[in-house]
Amino acid sequence: MSVTSARKLQEYSRTVDQSARDALVVNHLWLVRHIMGKIAARLPSSVDVENLESAGMFGLVQAAQRFDENRGVDFKSFATLRIRGAIFDEARNSCPLPQEVMHRVSLVAKAQERAGRAVSVEDLASSTGLSVEEVADALIAMPLMQVRSLEQLENDPTGHSREAPDSNEELEDQKRLLADAITSLPERERLVVTLYYKEDLRLKEIGSLLKLSESYVSRLLASAEHKLREYVGTH
Repeated sequence: MSVTSARKLQEYSRTVDQSARDALVVNHLWLVRHIMGKIAARLPSSVDVENLESAGMFGLVQAAQRFDENRGVDFKSFATLRIRGAIFDEARNSCPLPQEVMHRVSLVAKAQERAGRAVSVEDLASSTGLSVEEVADALIAMPLMQVRSLEQLENDPTGHSREAPDSNEELEDQKRLLADAITSLPERERLVVTLYYKEDLRLKEIGSLLKLSESYVSRLLASAEHKLREYVGTH
């Protein structure tokens, strides 16, 4: 093959690759809006949603650029992690929480450390002097004050960073543990977790379905996530 032909082939390959990446972005714009709709409901009202959505778009573009279909990973799953990560990174960098909220988060985090065991939202309220609602709000805001990536936070409701299992048996053990943790939740919290993570509903949609306010659903979800973290962390 001549040098000229090789260059033309390389240019053609780049054009095809770029067209494929552009198609992935265009065909998954809905995913950014869907993820943003779920996340926005759990963020303080002071957050600039438009900036976060722009960050999500950037995450989608990055995902399209880095996606390798030969790895056998579904693009939607691959892109979801990067879109969420980009949104939360932007939220941490440009949308600082009010001092009062940061103080509550600090109180709750320290109470969790002191307990050194599974502790309920009610126990945290008792030890911090906060109301149950204020503790739940602190648990909702906590991800914005942590360096932990959204890939760990949103993809795993327990919030635990775990090493990849060495075998299918270990993977199944982890799945069973999480299933047991979810089963241990009170009925309403279990339902909210299922609808949010498994059925991929937004908080507003869950609220309409259960005839509850969106803010109350958000608190139920925060309480459930806290209990899942505690359950998994002690088993």
